[in-house]
Amino acid sequence: MKRNILIGGAWPYANNSLHIGHLAALLPGDVIARYYRLNGDNVVYVSGTDCHGTPITVRAKSEDTTPNDIATHYDLEFRKSFESLDFSYDLYSATMRDSHKEKVKQYFTKIMDNGYIYEEFIDQDYCPNCNEFLSDREIIGTCPNCGGHATGEQCDECLSIIDCKTLKDKHCKNCNERTIIKKNKHLYFKLSSFQKVLEDLVRSKEGIWRKNALNETKKYLNLGVIDRAATRQLTWGVDVPVSGYEDKKIYVWIEAVLGYMTACEEVLNKRKIDFKSFVTDKENFKSYFVHGKDNITFHTIIFPALLSAIDKDFILPSYIISSEYVNMNDEKMSKSKGNLITFDSLVKDYGSDTVRMYMINNGPEKKDVNFSSLDLINYNNKFLVGVIGNFINRNLSFVNKKFDGIIKEGNIDSSVKEKTISLYEVVASLIEAGELKTALEQILDYAAFGNKYYDANEPWIKVKEDINKFNDITYTCTYIIANLSRLLYPFMPRGCNKIKNMLSLDDFIWKEYDLKGDIKIKDLELLFNRID
Repeated sequence: MKRNILIGGAWPYANNSLHIGHLAALLPGDVIARYYRLNGDNVVYVSGTDCHGTPITVRAKSEDTTPNDIATHYDLEFRKSFESLDFSYDLYSATMRDSHKEKVKQYFTKIMDNGYIYEEFIDQDYCPNCNEFLSDREIIGTCPNCGGHATGEQCDECLSIIDCKTLKDKHCKNCNERTIIKKNKHLYFKLSSFQKVLEDLVRSKEGIWRKNALNETKKYLNLGVIDRAATRQLTWGVDVPVSGYEDKKIYVWIEAVLGYMTACEEVLNKRKIDFKSFVTDKENFKSYFVHGKDNITFHTIIFPALLSAIDKDFILPSYIISSEYVNMNDEKMSKSKGNLITFDSLVKDYGSDTVRMYMINNGPEKKDVNFSSLDLINYNNKFLVGVIGNFINRNLSFVNKKFDGIIKEGNIDSSVKEKTISLYEVVASLIEAGELKTALEQILDYAAFGNKYYDANEPWIKVKEDINKFNDITYTCTYIIANLSRLLYPFMPRGCNKIKNMLSLDDFIWKEYDLKGDIKIKDLELLFNRID
C-alpha cells in the first residue's frame, strides 16, 4: 500500500544568499523525497522562501527600497540555487504568495475559534516623531552590560543578547527621536496549553528523532513553555483576520511554519487528493521536517502546538532531521566575517553530484563539521573517481573497446544477487530513519566490492581463456552498475541518469535491477573527473 509522505525543508529567510550551512541542513530532505518516490509512495516535498518579519522591513528602510523588492530578489535567487543542486521540490512556495496568506488567516481564525488566542495589553516602545510602535530591531541605545552601542536585540560591541526592556537611553533607529512607553494591544497564542501534548510527543519519539532535537526540546519543556505574542507591529506580512488589528500582522513564527501545511494542501489540491485525509491517516502517514539545529524548537514545540490548536486530528511530526552546524576554520559562518561559501560557487567549482555526495557523506548529521575545499576535492578523487567512476569505466570501456559496446547476456553470480537484494533493504531502513550518511557508506562499500570482484575474477584474462566465463563476470559487473544507479539515485541523480542512458536501463524504482538480454553501451562518458 502506498504511504503518504510529507517532507518539509526549512524555509530560508530572504535576507542573504544560501550558503553551505543551508545546503547541509536541507539536502537530506531531497534524498529522502527521491527515495520514497522510487518506492511509489505519495510524496509531497515542499519548502519556500520566508519573506516577512522585522529584518526585511528594517533593511528595506535602510536601502530605500521595499520589503517586497528584497524578498522577491532572494526568492528568485533561492529558486535558481536549489535548481542548480537538483532539489526536487513538488512545490517551492513563498510566504508572500496570496495562497499562503489566505490559508494562514483561515488557520489563525480556527485557532482563535478553538480558544487558543487571547488579547493582552503590553508596554511597548513608541516613537512620537514617527508616530508608531517600534520593534526591537528599530530601537538603538546603550548596552546595559558594557555601555556600548546596541539595538534592542544585541550589543554591537560585546555581542551579548539584550532584553529590550533593559536597554538604556533608547532612541528610534529611523529618526533618532527618544522613545516613550505606551500601552499596545496584541494577540497571544496559548502555547502553555500544550505542555502535556508536547511532553507526550517527545516521549514517543525517543530513538526516532535525532538526539539534538530531543535534547533541545526537553530543555524547553523542563523550563515550561509560555504563551507567545501572535501579532507583530508591522506593515509587511500576513494580515490579522481580527477587527481592531488592522495595524498589525501575524507574527512570522506562526505563519512561516504553517507554510508546510499551506504548501502541502496546494500540491494535493492539484493532484485532486483530499488534504485532510492525507495528513490524518494514522496508519499510513509519515512526515519529515528537515532543518538546522537553530530551528529545532520551531519544529518540535511551536509547529506541533499550532497543529494541535488547529485540529487535534492532525498528525504531529514523525521525524525531525535536524543537522548540526557547518563551520569554516572552527568558526560559525558569518556574513560579517566573510567566511560564507554559497550554493552557486560550490556548484560552479565542483558540480552538483560531487557537492551532494560530499555533503551527505561528510555533513553535520550528528556533530558540527568543518568545511574544507581540500577535503571535498580529496573525496571526489578518492571515492567518486577512484571507486564509483573507476568501477564503471573499467568495465564499460573494456567492452566498448573489445566488443563494440555489446555486453553479452551471462549468468549473474548468485552470491552477488543475494548481496544486492539485501542491500536494498538495509539502505531503505537507514534512509527512512534519516541515517543518510550510513546509508551512503553502505552503497560506497558495494561499489568497492564491485572493484574487488572485478579484480579477483580477472576478466582481462578470462576473455582469452573462457569467453563464457568472461561474459558471466562482465554481466555480473554490469548488474552491479545497474543497481548502483538505482541505489545512488537519491544522492546523485545526474550521474545516475548518465548510467541509465549509457546502458538503456528501465526507469528508476527501489527494487533490484535484474538484467535480461544483451546490452548495447551508448554515449560512454566519465561520471566524475579528477580535480587537481
